Amino acid sequence: METITRIIQPQEDGTTVRHILKAGLHFSTHAVARLTRTENGILLNGCHARTVDIVHAGDVLTVETGDHRPPKVLPTPGNWPLPVVWEDGHLLVVNKPAGMTAHASNFLPDTPTVAGALAYTRGRDFIFHSVNRLDKGTTGLMVVAKSGYVHDLLRRQLHTERFYREYRGICLGCPEPPAGTIDAPIGRDPDSAIRRMIRPDGAAAVSHYQVLSSQDGLSLVKLVPQTGRTHQLRLHMASIGHPLAGDWLYGTEDTALIPRPALHACALRLVHPVTGELLSLTAPLPEDMARLVGEYHEHKEESSPC
Repeated sequence: METITRIIQPQEDGTTVRHILKAGLHFSTHAVARLTRTENGILLNGCHARTVDIVHAGDVLTVETGDHRPPKVLPTPGNWPLPVVWEDGHLLVVNKPAGMTAHASNFLPDTPTVAGALAYTRGRDFIFHSVNRLDKGTTGLMVVAKSGYVHDLLRRQLHTERFYREYRGICLGCPEPPAGTIDAPIGRDPDSAIRRMIRPDGAAAVSHYQVLSSQDGLSLVKLVPQTGRTHQLRLHMASIGHPLAGDWLYGTEDTALIPRPALHACALRLVHPVTGELLSLTAPLPEDMARLVGEYHEHKEESSPC
């Protein structure tokens, strides 16, 4: 079982275990209640502790962070190409291929899932909590928390400077101006179970884009979501007249060009919620997208190709 350890600081002397759990370690009320019912869930200097116990400077508080419920994920047998980019005892980051959803969906019941693939390779007891979910067709970096506690901490970081996500997309045509911000609220399309639409009563949605290169009627764009709405980048690019190549839902399906929306989560920067370490990770363009833009070099990012 995973644990975290905290040495009580002088300014915390005289407070309670509950105060440290809530204010210092950001456990939810529900999580604190669960810990009190768990044998050795809370240890103070190696001994069982109650939430009302007083702590003093230099004391060592050890708390379990693992889930205390059986996983509900069924393993998906197969040799799935799911590279692990980074991992420790609290979280892992995978480079998700196209064709996989984060977890099982009623809309795509037969689609392989990241959760199922990890359960198959790690065992049925592997705990899966996706932090930044990627669409079935989207490739790239996806964060998985190994406990509900770490998942909750990471979800609080999403859409803040402590959790930065950057994408590459290939769109039809060349946006003008070549860099800008799309601020357009997103809501459900009443005529579709999965489609979203720009609508004034939708949830706030902001995306930033920059054209990196352009050739043969296609543009490689840098995309940074400021918010995290379903299909946000795909819909926002379509809303300015430049849908992503291969996007059958918001643009034009063209399997000969690319059999999926050309979107890739290429960079991730986050503050580890337990250790405080700054993680900065990248994943290169997958082959199907690289083929469309030809030879692309990072030094072109500063140019304005349109």
